[in-house]
Amino acid sequence: MHDHELLFAILFTVVVLALVAIDLAIFYRRPDAVRFREALVWSAIWVSLAVLFAVGLYFWWGRQSALEFSAGYLVEASLSVDNLFVFLVIFRYFRVDPVHQHKVLFWGIVGALVMRALFILVGLALVKRFHWVFYIFGAWLVYTGIHLAFKRESPDKPGENVLVHWFRRIMPITEDASEGRFFVRRDGLYATPLFLVLLVVETTDVLFATDSIPAILAITRDPFIVYTSNVFAVLGLRSLYFTLAGMMQLFAHLHYGLSAILVFVGVKMLISSFVDIPSWVALVTVATILAASIVLSLMFPPDKKVTAPNP
Repeated sequence: MHDHELLFAILFTVVVLALVAIDLAIFYRRPDAVRFREALVWSAIWVSLAVLFAVGLYFWWGRQSALEFSAGYLVEASLSVDNLFVFLVIFRYFRVDPVHQHKVLFWGIVGALVMRALFILVGLALVKRFHWVFYIFGAWLVYTGIHLAFKRESPDKPGENVLVHWFRRIMPITEDASEGRFFVRRDGLYATPLFLVLLVVETTDVLFATDSIPAILAITRDPFIVYTSNVFAVLGLRSLYFTLAGMMQLFAHLHYGLSAILVFVGVKMLISSFVDIPSWVALVTVATILAASIVLSLMFPPDKKVTAPNP
C-alpha cells in the first residue's frame, strides 16, 4: 500500500469508527426494536455514502479506481445478502427477541470488520507471494457457486455449532437473556444465551468471508479498494437486515443470482492471465445478474405452503 493510500485508509477508518460510535451512542442504547422506517433510512444512508465514496475516488484517483470500488462493493453487498437469510434462521432458532437482535448484529458487525481486515491481509499476502493461490481462489469460487445453485443449505440447527459446544464446556450459561446482556454475575461469571447467538453469528461471517474475500480479489488487488468496499458492505448489513427481515421470502431465487456471480468472478480469476475483463464489464455483469435474480424472484414467487399455527 502506497503512502497516500495508507493515509486515506487511516482517515477512512477514523470516519468509520466515528459512524460506529454514533450508532452505538444513539441507537444501541435504546431498548426498543429497530423499526422498518428507521432501518430503511439507514440502509439508504449507507448506500448513499458508498456512492459518494465512489464519486470521490473518481475525482481523486480516476475512473479505474471508482469502477473497481463500485464492482467490488456490489459483489460484497450482494454476497452479504445471503448472510441475512442465515441471520434470520439463527434468530428464529434461538428465539431472540427483536429488541435484542440489533445488539447482536451491532457487535457481530464490529467483530466482522476485524475478521475481514485480517482475511484481506492474509489473502493479499498469499496472492502476492504465491501467484498460483489466485487460481485456487478462482476454482473455489466456481465450486462454491455451483454448489450454491444445486444445494441450498441453511443452518437448521445453529445450536450444534462446534464453537458453541466448546464454549458451553468452559463457561456456565444462564437460562434467560438477562435483559439483553452477554454476561452476568451469579455466584461467578455466567454467559447468557444471547452471547451464544453472537458466537454463531461471528462464526457464520467467518465462513462467508471465505467466499467474499476471494471474490473481491477477482475484481481488484488494490488493498485500499478491497478494504473500503468490504467495510461499506459490512456496515450496511445491520440496517439492511431490519429492512428486509419481513420480505426475505420474496427473494426465493436470489441464491441463483449469487451462484452466477460467484461462478463469474471465479472464472474471471482463472482466465486473468489470458483474458483481462475490464472493471466496467464486471460491474455491469454483476449488476445485471443481481437485478435479474430479484426480478425473477418477484415474477415467480415460491408456492406458499400451509403450516399449522404454533400452539
